[in-house]
Amino acid sequence: MNLDWPILLPFIFAGLMGLAILIYVILDGFDLGIGILFAFAGDEEQDTMIAAIGPFWDANETWLVLAVGLLLVAFPLAHGVILTALYLPVFVLLFGLILRGVAFDFRAKVPAHRKQRWNRIFFAGSLIASLAQGYMLGVYVLGLATGLPAMVFGALVALCLAAAYAAMGSAWLIYKTEGELQQKAVLWLRSALVFTALGMAAVSIATPLASPRIFDRWFILPDMVYLAPLPILSAILFAWLWWQTFHLPKANDRHSMLPFLTLAAIFTLGFAGLAWSFYPFVVPDRLTIWQAASAPESLAIILAGTLFVLPVIIGYSFYAYRVFGGKASDLRYD
Repeated sequence: MNLDWPILLPFIFAGLMGLAILIYVILDGFDLGIGILFAFAGDEEQDTMIAAIGPFWDANETWLVLAVGLLLVAFPLAHGVILTALYLPVFVLLFGLILRGVAFDFRAKVPAHRKQRWNRIFFAGSLIASLAQGYMLGVYVLGLATGLPAMVFGALVALCLAAAYAAMGSAWLIYKTEGELQQKAVLWLRSALVFTALGMAAVSIATPLASPRIFDRWFILPDMVYLAPLPILSAILFAWLWWQTFHLPKANDRHSMLPFLTLAAIFTLGFAGLAWSFYPFVVPDRLTIWQAASAPESLAIILAGTLFVLPVIIGYSFYAYRVFGGKASDLRYD
């Protein structure tokens, strides 16, 4: 069977890049969210929250590096356009990630009277990184538009993505903690769900309005019928998770992982909707994945390296989550 590699390879890389972004949002989303929730926790609770993400957070950020790396080497034209349009929010994102990385280690090393300072910096770094990602998403949805309306919409999505990450962090704490902190996490999840639903609704409404092409993909038969399960299932999952927050935690800590898995499913459905909306464009309504792609010969070499690296990343991620499963214990720096 003859394969048309110049057509197939950009499609494969678009899928790999999308997968890396989705996994990053889900995994690094919960540890960014826990950083945001620092503002509502006491000192001992903050130590437990750090312990809940300590073994995982570095590995979670690997998926962001992979996604940006794939964008650079597989779609260099798109990389130039996107990074040029989002230069300032990307700088802010990196600044936030650096802040939280430094604070993560320094809070455990400094004298006790300075610890709260680094806890606040960890919160600030997590919030800044989350807001920057949300702003970039909002501007990207509008086709990298500029001007006040795009900035306002980007700010709205930024706030709602930060709330979504807080919801993910709350769900992770429900799974990893117990006692009073777990009960607080249930209340945090209930509050964050409202803003998460608002953010997803805003993006869902703005995306088709931003482009006649996207509008036609969603609201013309028969595509409208085929795509209807995405928003319907998302609404059902939101409603079910909201109902669950009034019945958690359960006896013997049953189903403590379900809130996190439910949010992961909601994020996946939302990502699928965005992917359908923008395909085949990697820069909305400007560059398709084939127009922006590197030469097929280059993509073939890059694919060989990716097929080696990707199983390694997946393997050590599964190993880490398996080894450090169960409830969070004291995090020590010996």
